[in-house]
Amino acid sequence: MQAIIIERLEQYWLLARFNRPIGILILLWPALWALWVAGDGKPDGLVLLVICAGVVIMRAAGCVINDYADRDFDPHVERTKQRPIAAGKVTPKEALVVFAVLCIIAFGLVLLLNSYTIMLSFIGAFLAASYPFMKRYTHLPQAYLGIAFGWAVPMSFAAQSNSIPSVAWVMYLAVILWSLIYDTMYAMVDKDDDVKIGVKSTAILFGNYDRQIIAALQTIMLGLLVAVGIMQHTAWPYYLGLLVATGLSIYQQKLIFHREKSLCFKAFLNSNWFGIAVFVGLAAAYLV
Repeated sequence: MQAIIIERLEQYWLLARFNRPIGILILLWPALWALWVAGDGKPDGLVLLVICAGVVIMRAAGCVINDYADRDFDPHVERTKQRPIAAGKVTPKEALVVFAVLCIIAFGLVLLLNSYTIMLSFIGAFLAASYPFMKRYTHLPQAYLGIAFGWAVPMSFAAQSNSIPSVAWVMYLAVILWSLIYDTMYAMVDKDDDVKIGVKSTAILFGNYDRQIIAALQTIMLGLLVAVGIMQHTAWPYYLGLLVATGLSIYQQKLIFHREKSLCFKAFLNSNWFGIAVFVGLAAAYLV
């Protein structure tokens, strides 16, 4: 009996993608950017803990509901055919139960915060739950991903300062574009399979202009992050961090130049370093 329970928990762990923390990190950096700006470099300890834990749990919930939504598609895609639901190791009903449990845990965490943040959490939950279904109706599911998981930015401001100032919305827009960028690189890996099975993505929508459009989005996103610094009168280390982030964006362009799947995936993974560069610059600016 114990062995069966352990085996089920292992499958749920894989379903929630806890074995692949890159997704957690990429979603966590914007929340930390927001908390450091909202808290003037000294975010409240409880708020920091709850927001970080919430990002981890809701990212897991997003992965679970994504696999549930894609249960008829994943078996036909090389990269996803071994996922627990696609491989028949977890039933769709089990996945819904896991999703519900994760959402309940996340809601329990947010109850530790102010009422404004609790109200915003309902919007975040709706966005996270609806995102996986967007690829059936629009070629912009990557943008919707940014809207959904970037919601941690306004929530972080609300939790820390009980308000959402204009700089929060500028940062939120930057995060939406950043998600659109890295998830398009990710979608370039699955482009051939997605065309065959009828799944929509920005990689398909952008076509042969994917690299140029990504470059334009990178430029606008970096401009918005500069605007965040100007609005907050941030010290010079922040701009040094943005300079490093700009170099990483150029490197990502180099990786995706020939649209090789392995290199496109490498460019996606490199986005973690982009998030680190911005955060380190921001944290150092407040120390200065």
